[in-house]
Amino acid sequence: MKRRIRVAPRLLLVAALALGTAATDGWAAEDEEETSLEAKIILEFNATDDDLGIQAFLGGPSWEVVEIVGPDGRKVFHVDRGSLKELGMNELSFESEEPSLEDLPLEQFLALFPEGEYEFLGKTVEGDDLEGTATLTHDIPDAPVVVSPQEGSVNPDNTVIKWNPVVTPPGIEIVGYQVAVEREDPFRALTADVAPTSTSFTVPADFLEPGTEYKFEVLAIEASGNQTITVGFFETE
Repeated sequence: MKRRIRVAPRLLLVAALALGTAATDGWAAEDEEETSLEAKIILEFNATDDDLGIQAFLGGPSWEVVEIVGPDGRKVFHVDRGSLKELGMNELSFESEEPSLEDLPLEQFLALFPEGEYEFLGKTVEGDDLEGTATLTHDIPDAPVVVSPQEGSVNPDNTVIKWNPVVTPPGIEIVGYQVAVEREDPFRALTADVAPTSTSFTVPADFLEPGTEYKFEVLAIEASGNQTITVGFFETE
């Protein structure tokens, strides 16, 4: 269940792109108007599948080209309006391929995307400069430990997803949880944001049907935006 900052169709960003070329020069001409881009970049760890990916979001005035430059000066992403021509684009989100930590160990993945300020640079369709920044940290919360339901049958009139509060590793700050529940066929899904002090979520009875298998996720969200997922399953009686 890939959620998460899904505002637009996903574009795959291979982690190795972080080893790409140096940033484009000459975008910030003094006589051109600079316009702000809304920008966000985070890490997402799926503890159940043991994989890690990076996600980013950008939004702003209609633009024809935009790129993201890491704190080490390397370009990690570049896109232009393509066949949209004069229409430009206003909003884009993407998440990378999510290699398992067995294939790409954590230390190597994090080295591709160092901590620090990432610049979002671009041009509007009118030729004006665009600029935004977002900070990436390596503060990844530990996985929520799901207490219930365990795999097996549950009462659809009283299905409660419970987890232990996430307080590790030291120094993290959990600002909220997110719970997502879905069934596969026919597809139906719900997502709920939960306060950082909460450790349970009751699935609405009218969302569930008897004799049906459901997948759920509990996400712990850190102050940096980084998030860690635990996946589980249950079947209604």
